[in-house]
Amino acid sequence: MPTALIIGASRGIGHEFARQYKAAGWRVIATARKSDDLAQLTAHGCEALPLDVNNLNDCAGLAWRLDDEKIDVAILNAGVFGSRTNGLQSPQQEEFDQVMHTNVLAAMRLLPLVLPMVENAGGKLAVLSSRMGSIGLRENNVAWLYRASKAALNSVLKDASLSTQKATCIAFHPGWVQTDMGGIGAEISVDVSVAGMRQVIAESSRVQNGQFLSYDGVTIEW
Repeated sequence: MPTALIIGASRGIGHEFARQYKAAGWRVIATARKSDDLAQLTAHGCEALPLDVNNLNDCAGLAWRLDDEKIDVAILNAGVFGSRTNGLQSPQQEEFDQVMHTNVLAAMRLLPLVLPMVENAGGKLAVLSSRMGSIGLRENNVAWLYRASKAALNSVLKDASLSTQKATCIAFHPGWVQTDMGGIGAEISVDVSVAGMRQVIAESSRVQNGQFLSYDGVTIEW
């Protein structure tokens, strides 16, 4: 039975990843911060683990709990948006710290811990980025703090891809998805987005290592 690790599975895309992999017969290890969310994941048949990605001890504890695991697919989904600014509005220190710590620092803490587990299985590791993080496709400066955080996350993922000869590391744009973050007016449903990313992951190989891909497999400019 293959194993999927979903970091940030309390709701939205992360929760749907856990649901779909479990429905497909996988063993699913899923993390969340709140006890109610952990209970829900357990009810779905997942192995639910408490994790606040902004807590250094929690991150270290996850590595201890999963020591020597072989992870076929790891998804780092945890992230926050911050303010939907227009123009060059300087963020408050507290908001900057929250967005950058959650979207970037957490990845820099977790990827070195999770990547060896993925390498043990010759598996796939993906981070949930966004087309908004693309510099090459940048057409406006809405939510520039979020954009900066996702551009930095892309850099972190690229560095991870250069650190392995066994795993396949991908940054994903999930599409504009109907979640709490994307809003009800978004283009696609969460199940369509996740199904697309799961297919891309399943069909990927080392050829895709270090690439930035859309949920439908289209390559995105960095």
